[in-house]
Amino acid sequence: MPPIDVAVVLAAGRGSRMGALTDSTPKPLLSVAGQPIVARVLRGLARAGVRRAVVVTGYRGEQVEAVLGDGAGLGVALTYRRQAQPDGTARALLLAEDAVGAAPFVLSWGDILVPAAFYTQFADAFARRPCVAQLAVNPVDDPWRGAAVYVDDDWNVLRVEEKPPRGTSTTTWNNAGIMAFTAPVFAYARRLAPSPRGEYELPQAVTQMVRDGCAVRAVPVRGGWSDVGTPADLAAAQTLFGGEDPA
Repeated sequence: MPPIDVAVVLAAGRGSRMGALTDSTPKPLLSVAGQPIVARVLRGLARAGVRRAVVVTGYRGEQVEAVLGDGAGLGVALTYRRQAQPDGTARALLLAEDAVGAAPFVLSWGDILVPAAFYTQFADAFARRPCVAQLAVNPVDDPWRGAAVYVDDDWNVLRVEEKPPRGTSTTTWNNAGIMAFTAPVFAYARRLAPSPRGEYELPQAVTQMVRDGCAVRAVPVRGGWSDVGTPADLAAAQTLFGGEDPA
């Protein structure tokens, strides 16, 4: 498998649980240790060998595009797609299909923080053990807020359940919001029906890949992880990642 040098970053959301903090600023631009969250994501991807990225914007997207610019200061060439309707992560991915083409690529939510070194570990794992899709997973007490990921002893993904009811999961692995894909993901994303929440969600596509027998594997995040979902999470992230240089 060739090295991954393309990325898609999903930065369209508002972050409604952040309250007043995102009234005028999209969550990916909230600052952690003096840097916007999405800039930290892009610097980490650049460190792992990504040379160009498509950033999908939505809520106050003009702010994201103005702050990130062409990516020269981040070490990665940026282009943008605007998601006019907040209809889910799978639809957001499809907006980037023309720019990605047939190359394998890494995808990250634009509001996820992990140790900067993890992006390289994740890309190296994909190169060593090629698969149709690869998910980063992190341990939590109960993955009800994200997507529960069930794996076997060899890190093959057996099932993904998006936003399971609280207390029902028998796995502690959560979809960490960083994935690697090959071209078939676009066909799966196009075939999705809306979820019970009325959105076209990328984990649904991964679930169907698993059901079809595609090779889907997981890589655990070692160290800190945050989706910066609430003001308390943002405060905790300042401590967790404040001493780290993502460049």
